[in-house]
Amino acid sequence: MRYLVAVSGGIDSVVLLHQLVASGDHDLIVAHFDHGIRDDSADDARFVKGVAASYGLPFVMKREVLGAQASEERARHQRYAFLRTMAQQYQAIIVTAHHADDIIETIAINIQRGTGWRGAAVMQTPGILRPLLSMTKAQIRAYALEKRLEWVEDSTNGSDKYLRNRLRRLFAARLTFERRGAIMDIWKRQLSLKDAVEDEVKSFAHQNEYSRYYLNQIDSQSAIELLRAVIVVKTKLSPTRPQLTRAVIAIKTARPGAIFEVGAGVRLKFYIRTFIVETP
Repeated sequence: MRYLVAVSGGIDSVVLLHQLVASGDHDLIVAHFDHGIRDDSADDARFVKGVAASYGLPFVMKREVLGAQASEERARHQRYAFLRTMAQQYQAIIVTAHHADDIIETIAINIQRGTGWRGAAVMQTPGILRPLLSMTKAQIRAYALEKRLEWVEDSTNGSDKYLRNRLRRLFAARLTFERRGAIMDIWKRQLSLKDAVEDEVKSFAHQNEYSRYYLNQIDSQSAIELLRAVIVVKTKLSPTRPQLTRAVIAIKTARPGAIFEVGAGVRLKFYIRTFIVETP
């Protein structure tokens, strides 16, 4: 199996690459995205290229100059766009160095943003492997020190500009071992729930027309989940929860012949008893 390993040069990805190389049974390509947010980001690229060479591995990279004001979300989007392009080109599976602490931080960010229950079912993207999810940051650091690995520190990790950094420091000071374990248990349950929900809605989603009456009779939360599944199947787009809430209300109240704009070009067209999803 061929793996495209996302390596930033930080301790997490350096440990990930070391473990994959040590396993000895993978075809590995080292991939680095230089976001150009920091003036010294090119130094990280040179470091990662050197690490790849030390293992005798092929190295691919891309540089963009996003600038110091670039958001964390934009940097993430551009990084994954690069990784997916490379994965397709080399017919490889993307591997990232996300770990247990990343799960907790991401759940906290999602809760603060007001996401629904899916906000706790994170780090389960199809086509991406994350072998370090069972390891904490402390365990990763201990591994790196034991193996005498070298890595680079991203200066933006200390910046209060990014919410994740602020949460990380807060958790380090206040989140006990027991509470971390409880959050991880919630995460595992939510992943299981997500799989069960998606299995349940498959038969409903794969239709041409959908019953307005049925969605009127079930509770609003279930109706939102079903409508989300329908739109994802038909358009590959995932509307926000507010968009879905408004759409469910329209299903219940709109007159036959009416058209409701969900967002991003997705429309619902209503008949007397049914509705259809029109794609962009």
